[in-house]
Amino acid sequence: MPFAIAANLVILAVVLAGPFLSHRVERNLEGFLFVMGLGSALASGALSAPLAREALRHPLPITAAVFVFGLLFLWARTHVGQAVGWAQARIGLGPLVAVTVMVLGLASSVITAIIASLVLVEFISVLPLRRDVETRIVVLACFAIGLGAALTPVGEPLSTIATAKLRQDFWFLLRLLGPYVVPGVVVLGLLARAAGAGAPAASPAPGSAAAPGGRGAAAPVGASGGSLTASPVVESLRTVVARAARVYVFVVALTLLGEGFRPVIETYVIGLDARLLYWINMISAVLDNATLTAAEVDRRMQPQQVQAVLMGLLVSGGMLIPGNIPNIVAAGRLGIGSRQWARVAVPIGAALLVLYYIVLFLP
Repeated sequence: MPFAIAANLVILAVVLAGPFLSHRVERNLEGFLFVMGLGSALASGALSAPLAREALRHPLPITAAVFVFGLLFLWARTHVGQAVGWAQARIGLGPLVAVTVMVLGLASSVITAIIASLVLVEFISVLPLRRDVETRIVVLACFAIGLGAALTPVGEPLSTIATAKLRQDFWFLLRLLGPYVVPGVVVLGLLARAAGAGAPAASPAPGSAAAPGGRGAAAPVGASGGSLTASPVVESLRTVVARAARVYVFVVALTLLGEGFRPVIETYVIGLDARLLYWINMISAVLDNATLTAAEVDRRMQPQQVQAVLMGLLVSGGMLIPGNIPNIVAAGRLGIGSRQWARVAVPIGAALLVLYYIVLFLP
């Protein structure tokens, strides 16, 4: 067990630093995480036939949703562009962005975080935005979706597991987290409005296949062969299939990492004070927050402890691309790299963590 813990701490450091130190790792993030997850599971002795079956089965619903909605949006892209252009002409870019971020954030608890993130990337991809503005809006929206999806058991795996472990009713998380999540989603929507308001439009690339009014699809896939974080490409059936496959590998990797890190969690995390758990759960920026929820949440916890554990996981999950499915989907579809994401998301996540800590623990 000491070897497993030491090996997994090393792997955690590599997972955190790798995408920022190596362009090759950044361009092949899903493959890198798969190797790290395999190594983590091997080091902890967790690799087994049941885990392999679970790792192969777990991504299927997510992958199917990404594929089906990718096909749907591929067909409907022109109509989406026209609808967005119509709405933008009537209420302006800033208000349109704010309303979309708020609606998707709160609706994600019903339509699921996956569907909300797929709608988000299609909405963003037809807006005439500069690259830096687009990235900021996407990050803010993914934070909103990650928060909002936790309000019901159908929104995301974290909320499903928390509700089951606590043996509570369907609306329990809405009552418990709603007073913190709903204002947070509104604030994120207002920040997205500020980012979008008055932002200069980006000119569509010559010959691009963007919808009317859109910024255009970006450059062709680079030498990485189409990594999840490579430059976005002109949409086609091939890119829809490739994106679904990369999401599948990504979720397999996160499943392996979650199980591999279980000895570390059980040794150092379970049983800690809620204030410490809140900050320690920043590791959900690179680990599956559903796994952490399963390890940390217990029926014997007080409501404030559950709030602290879950809010720490939800906010931290937005800070790096592997932290949440919306991040993975949006970064892959729009070609946002790990450095670009972290440059925007880490300060936002840190500010949210401080604000929520004050609200939760310093009345």
